[in-house]
Amino acid sequence: MTRINELPVTEEMNLVTAVTHTLRQEMQRDPSVRVMGYDIGPIGGVFRATEGLFDEFGPDRVIDTPLSENGLLGVAVGMAIRGERPVIEMQFLGFMYNAWGQFIYNLANLHQKTGGAMKVPVTIRATFGGGIKPLPFHSESTEAYLMHTPGVRVVCPSTPAQTKGLLAAAIRSDDPVIFLEHTKMYRAFREPVPVADYTLPLDKCRVVQEGSDLTLIAWGNMLHYAIAAAADVAAKGNASIEIIDMCSLAPLDVAPVLASVKKTGRCVIVHEARRTAGPGAEISALINEYALEYLKAPVKRVTAFDVFFPENQIEDAYLPSSQRIKAGIDAVLSYQF
Repeated sequence: MTRINELPVTEEMNLVTAVTHTLRQEMQRDPSVRVMGYDIGPIGGVFRATEGLFDEFGPDRVIDTPLSENGLLGVAVGMAIRGERPVIEMQFLGFMYNAWGQFIYNLANLHQKTGGAMKVPVTIRATFGGGIKPLPFHSESTEAYLMHTPGVRVVCPSTPAQTKGLLAAAIRSDDPVIFLEHTKMYRAFREPVPVADYTLPLDKCRVVQEGSDLTLIAWGNMLHYAIAAAADVAAKGNASIEIIDMCSLAPLDVAPVLASVKKTGRCVIVHEARRTAGPGAEISALINEYALEYLKAPVKRVTAFDVFFPENQIEDAYLPSSQRIKAGIDAVLSYQF
């Protein structure tokens, strides 16, 4: 596995510039890589993630498409079967439901039913998550729908350096990959990202911080809220918290989670997806199934609520905050059977 901090030359990037940098590098490396989507050409996409690529690679490899998610994904599946490696920009995860037929019947099913013999190397980039107060259907966090679909990988980076390694690996993978980019994180912070070519494993979670009293699991933007809550708890000397970035959502990398829970005996799972049948429910079930005897308290979920994403005025109350996460941590730490 590539160790990012051992690669010498770095450049300060935020998450969206890391996406642009990686797309450019992969297109230079492999002529079969093409990017497609609505307004991704001269305009550079709704978040400017493809800015400059049209001028560099031309209209045959940076393809503006009509606003038709179903058509976009159907064309990408056909191109992939013929040997191309299309990377499509779905703009927002909430728009992907329009392409659900192509997603289920063709993208996931063709690859799964042939046992991987039919390669469908499509990468779907989709923004997700709340926090920027946009229009309706622009803040969906429905990764559980994707995780429930056999035959596709679902990954979700939480840092610019991780974005580069995971996106490069997704594009090179022969499996269909859904690459979730959190909108609030696009320009939230910068960090040094190695300029050299590298990939990260698509099926591994990441232990961000080791600890001994409680396992805290999150991904995407919620990871940063979880880190802030854990730091607050640690500053008061209340507990040593192990933090896991569940950047691989399908397949779930459950072994490190179980190992951590067997060590700490406590677990809190954080996500901004809806609570019922959300990703946290599956992770909690796996812990109960394989590590029940190690638990010192019930597994707790800190999530969004079981309603559609609300209007801007109450968005902050809908999303889990560091305060809500901290309350969940305190409840688990103080629990007694």
